[in-house]
Amino acid sequence: MRNYRNVFLEIGKSQEEIEKRLYDIFEEIFYGPDKFYETTADGKMGYLVDTGNVDTRTEGISYGMMMSVQLDKKKEFDQLWNWAMTNMYMDYGENKGYFAWSVDPSGRKNADGPAPDGEEFFAMALIFASHRWGDGQGIYNYSHMAKELLKVCIHHEELCGGHNMWTDDGLIKFVPGLDFTDASYHLPHFYTLFADNCYEEDRSFWLKAAEASRQYLKKSCHPKTGLSPEYGNYDGTPHVVEPGTFGGRHDWFYSDAYRTIANIGLSYEWFDKDTEFGKWSRETANNLQRFFYSLPEKDSRGIYEVDGTIVEGKALHPVGLTATIAQASLASDNEYSLKAVEDFYNTPLRTGDRRYYDNCLYLFAFMALSGNYKIW
Repeated sequence: MRNYRNVFLEIGKSQEEIEKRLYDIFEEIFYGPDKFYETTADGKMGYLVDTGNVDTRTEGISYGMMMSVQLDKKKEFDQLWNWAMTNMYMDYGENKGYFAWSVDPSGRKNADGPAPDGEEFFAMALIFASHRWGDGQGIYNYSHMAKELLKVCIHHEELCGGHNMWTDDGLIKFVPGLDFTDASYHLPHFYTLFADNCYEEDRSFWLKAAEASRQYLKKSCHPKTGLSPEYGNYDGTPHVVEPGTFGGRHDWFYSDAYRTIANIGLSYEWFDKDTEFGKWSRETANNLQRFFYSLPEKDSRGIYEVDGTIVEGKALHPVGLTATIAQASLASDNEYSLKAVEDFYNTPLRTGDRRYYDNCLYLFAFMALSGNYKIW
């Protein structure tokens, strides 16, 4: 029986208070006045809306599935999965077997390409659903659907003629057809579990991917600040995109990159406490928290080069950043570790047009820090 650390107890919160707060956060996101979860008229499908871009994304649908399985919300899980398979799944063309990363709330696809972070969260959520609730029929045969998805992700070229989502070396791509990555996509703790829940012939690949991602994260995170870029080359250096593509710069620490330290913290909690990678994770989490707590308040939610140089402008998702700085405390042991958790606890959910991304990171951090982000 695994024991999961509840850091909120360490800052003096009661178990009853923590459980109520977790319930309230889920309810606000899915059913409250500021919700961004919607269901179809017949109640069969549900989707999280990216309130800043007014679309549904594989990121958000798969996040919602992970939230739901962690918190034992099977109805919402199945509604989300039905939405994904009905409106996002691509059953023909170059990206057959993948999911369209952006879909209009009407169900119309905005894109015909995938974003691999969606696929990896889909697969992990399905595996947990199988273990927690058991397999059903059709698309609700969760373990079968997970195995098939993992298979197509790494054998797409031979199965469908398109591009694989991982390199032969085991590194996840930003998108299948491009030759760079995103540090926040690297989830070695997921890949370790994929190895135990995939088709047997793919087991060795996922073990290789877990180790490859651990080594990649060491290269990507700055040795002094702990910051990582949004997009990265496979050698760990920031990837500079062509002018006018992908909406501008992504070689800095900005929205996508907030998730990297949160992932490192969760991997530490699940697998890495007593490993060399765990030692590195602790140092990196310490460095990142010290960096942010050394900044003047006016600069503490800004934009940064990975070496900590301050860039003009403000964080687009400051609440999400606060949440991930706190989630780093699963690994850190510095003088700011518990302060970061307390600061997060005292930060309310975000309201307004940009609340989707911030509040997704918020709920993940709250689950992780309360011991409710578990291996099922």
